[in-house]
Amino acid sequence: MGKTNLLDAIYYLCFAKSYFNSQELLNISHDYEGFRIAGVFLKNEKEESVECIYKNGKKELILNGTAYTRFSRHLGHFPAVIVAPDDAVIINGGGEQRRRFVDTILTQIDTAYLDHLIAYQKILQQRNGLLRNTPAGKMPDEALLHVFDEQLSLYGNAIFEKRKTFLPLLAEKVNYYYHQISDEREDIKISYQSNLLQTRFQDLLLQNHRRDVLLQRTTEGIHRDNLLFFLNDYPAKQTASQGQRKNFLFALKLAQYDILREYKSFSPLLLLDDLFEKLDHSRISRLISLIGQPDFGQVFITDTEEERLKKIWGEETSQLQFVKL
Repeated sequence: MGKTNLLDAIYYLCFAKSYFNSQELLNISHDYEGFRIAGVFLKNEKEESVECIYKNGKKELILNGTAYTRFSRHLGHFPAVIVAPDDAVIINGGGEQRRRFVDTILTQIDTAYLDHLIAYQKILQQRNGLLRNTPAGKMPDEALLHVFDEQLSLYGNAIFEKRKTFLPLLAEKVNYYYHQISDEREDIKISYQSNLLQTRFQDLLLQNHRRDVLLQRTTEGIHRDNLLFFLNDYPAKQTASQGQRKNFLFALKLAQYDILREYKSFSPLLLLDDLFEKLDHSRISRLISLIGQPDFGQVFITDTEEERLKKIWGEETSQLQFVKL
């Protein structure tokens, strides 16, 4: 029920989680104990079935009749990119949103990166747990803290190196797509902000031991990395117009799509939720010229007006298949 729910169901089958609701209870209809989502994908001319069942707090993900023991192994099997109205937070929000954007790309194309990220998050939670459980005014078990520092550095350095290597490619793609979408000729830059660019990870952790104990959390590390977006050498977050931010967002998402397609050697799914409601005609036209190419791949679009979609596509409506909800 609901057009956004349909897109989210497709996304769920690709990522084993909702794009819009991080809490599974919010994905269950009222008065029900769980849900079941199932779909069939055509990948490399072969049909593959995916089923996800959530009931009584337990989730099961099944690919072609076989249940996964680790959901993380499903990531990247059916790559997808979603663009939703609230995605403006990637431009306007904090560093966490931009880290998540980069991680969503890298975890779909690099299994080792995904494993390192999972391990890092687990050790980070354990280290933070040690800091929280240490009585005020006391130092935590130094031997255990040293072990956590070593492990955090091991996985954190691997993540840092991958991000540092990857970001020039992302910046190049974003720059290309921004100028495809925009009439303007702004100079686009993406800067990677990380303390590891100046300091070894273990040294960084050691330098901040007392601060970490005082605040009861790990204050520095790759979980604090950030991306800075610039237009003509000015920070986009503070100075970009509404139109420029939309252009930047579309450029980021199309760059994500292009990178996934290159690494996977087949086209991801593109999911567009209620975008044409708030876009001007010229921006819509340039976007359609990019995603409307016959070899682009499959695109799902939600909209409240069928006639608007027909008008946008013009003579190319033969490419469209309408599903009314």
